[in-house]
Amino acid sequence: MISAEHLTKRYGSQAAVSDVSFRCGPGTVTGFLGPNGAGKSTTLRMLCGLTEPTSGRATVAGTAYRDLPNPGRVVGVLLDAGAQHPGRSGREVLTLAARVLGVERRRVGEVLDLVGLTGRAPGKRTGQYSLGMRQRLGIAQALLGEPEVLVLDEPANGLDPEGIFWMRGLLREFADRGGTVLLSSHLLHEVEAVADHLVVIGGGSVVADGSKEELLAGSGTLVRGLDGEALSGALARAGLDTTPTSDGALLVDGSTEAVGRAAAAAGVVLLELRQAEGAGLEQLFLTLTHAGAADVHHAAPVEEVAR
Repeated sequence: MISAEHLTKRYGSQAAVSDVSFRCGPGTVTGFLGPNGAGKSTTLRMLCGLTEPTSGRATVAGTAYRDLPNPGRVVGVLLDAGAQHPGRSGREVLTLAARVLGVERRRVGEVLDLVGLTGRAPGKRTGQYSLGMRQRLGIAQALLGEPEVLVLDEPANGLDPEGIFWMRGLLREFADRGGTVLLSSHLLHEVEAVADHLVVIGGGSVVADGSKEELLAGSGTLVRGLDGEALSGALARAGLDTTPTSDGALLVDGSTEAVGRAAAAAGVVLLELRQAEGAGLEQLFLTLTHAGAADVHHAAPVEEVAR
């Protein structure tokens, strides 16, 4: 179980994170989403005891990370795949970690096999690893202590499609055995494929928190016009809020009738007009974070510092 309760982090007069609360239960994968500078990394660092919150509290299995006697046996963490000594081999990195955690040395070979670092890879210095290999090593280190909880920040960076598919299966299996996974990623389609629960943060605050089914039920209207610029203008004049999608359509906070009437009044030819039910995680993300985009710049500079 992961619990964040009213987490706030301020740097001077600027708030990187403001009153963030959410929970991740056993047997679930929670996708933690938000645009750059939204406060994701700062929140994860507070959860893992690397950044002291200005106010609020974060716990893992009911205890603050810093108060866990042997935290690596409770929660496996991957916040930066590059945070390995470049002169040590992958096997050496894991062997040292195993000694710190007090796990048997055989566990090193087990996790190397589990993440696909076999053959000559474990004997190579990590400075010679590709980003994808470093991600696999970081996941292996997170799993080394056989924890109940995983906290992973962008673990799919550098992985090829086969590696991403492998990671999805690994996380799903971990959760299905009763584990708790908190996953931050920019790969929305992969999050949608594996997550049970979604927490979306924008401008340092939680803008959505719920099951994937609830949040992806969606609302509003998806519309596409022959003249996109004219359509946007017509909807703006009608007082309808819009969010552009990645494929050139518009997601509108309004009914299909209202959108159709606005387009007709402006003489705009429509190519597509339908309810946006089940439009997918990308549309949800754009809708929730677009409204707060003007606020994100307040958190962006301090978020970079916090990294």
